Amino acid sequence: MDHLLTIGAFARASRLTPKALRLYDELDLLRPARVDPGTGYRYYAADQLERARLVAWLRRLGMPLARIREVCALPAPDAAREVRAYWARVEAETAARRDLAGILVAHLTASPRKDPTMTALRLRYAAHSDRGMIRPANQDTAYAGDRLLAVADGYGPAGGPASTAAVACLKTLERTAERSAGSVLNLLEAAVRDAALAVHDVAADEEAGTTLTAMLWTGSSVALVHVGDSRAYLLRDGGLFRITHDHTVVQSLIDEGRLTPEEAASHPQRALLLNSLTGTVPAAPDLRLHDAHPGDRYLLCSDGLTAVVPDARIRGLLGTEPTPEEAVRALVAAANDAGGPDNVSCVVADVTR
Repeated sequence: MDHLLTIGAFARASRLTPKALRLYDELDLLRPARVDPGTGYRYYAADQLERARLVAWLRRLGMPLARIREVCALPAPDAAREVRAYWARVEAETAARRDLAGILVAHLTASPRKDPTMTALRLRYAAHSDRGMIRPANQDTAYAGDRLLAVADGYGPAGGPASTAAVACLKTLERTAERSAGSVLNLLEAAVRDAALAVHDVAADEEAGTTLTAMLWTGSSVALVHVGDSRAYLLRDGGLFRITHDHTVVQSLIDEGRLTPEEAASHPQRALLLNSLTGTVPAAPDLRLHDAHPGDRYLLCSDGLTAVVPDARIRGLLGTEPTPEEAVRALVAAANDAGGPDNVSCVVADVTR
């Protein structure tokens, strides 16, 4: 055993921690050369250092573990091509996040508007929901009004009534007097609690529930509430930004670096929700505020759209269709053209003077 390195010595030589080495062993990324049958202690061969260092470098790039496993199994020229392709994607995503960061910085540092024309903003909106090409019934609910935009995607035997009940609770906010942007978030949070109770009334005895993604217009900004895997997007200056985070098993695996977005698209549990309105488990909604600019276009949609229509196609349709009504029709048609495996609902709203 003199020619083998202990896990501590190998960790120092490879600049990996023993904890990381144990994880890579469990994930079949870097198996030890020998495991003591009595103590379970791991030993490594010196010729494993090159692979260990490659794993460490790829992790420093931020590459998910699942993809590192694939890259390490390739011949060097193919591995180099994969690293180049991965980094090109990272740079593209970083550029999109940089643009979004600019939007957030501008929002946080903006002085109160003095120009009265800037406060005279309004929404032009449209909503459209479709059964799709396969499902026997439509369990989605889509709504657009002067102040409220909402999409709910019901599931289970009482999914349709659940989504309808959730949106109906939020519709009461249309009749409330306009308030400060901060207090609107409190209103939304209270409305979601009421929505959860309403879902309980219609689905308590069945395995049913609904997602809920909604926006409440304040006159100069939108307050967003989100539970589940329906989504909200912002189209601004030609760039498309997703402003919600999926509450799903696969999204949590992506966040942990254990799945790539490409792998998530075909994962068997891609529709498994971690958070939704069920009426039995208290929901933990995401709440945030977004400053509105003239020319902004918002999209709220169920996963019947995003599961089959890529973001680039969504951006193209949102950027070219002249009115919200034409945009929602085009988006729903794109989902159905892609097979329409699920109900699909879209709400599009333009911020205008």
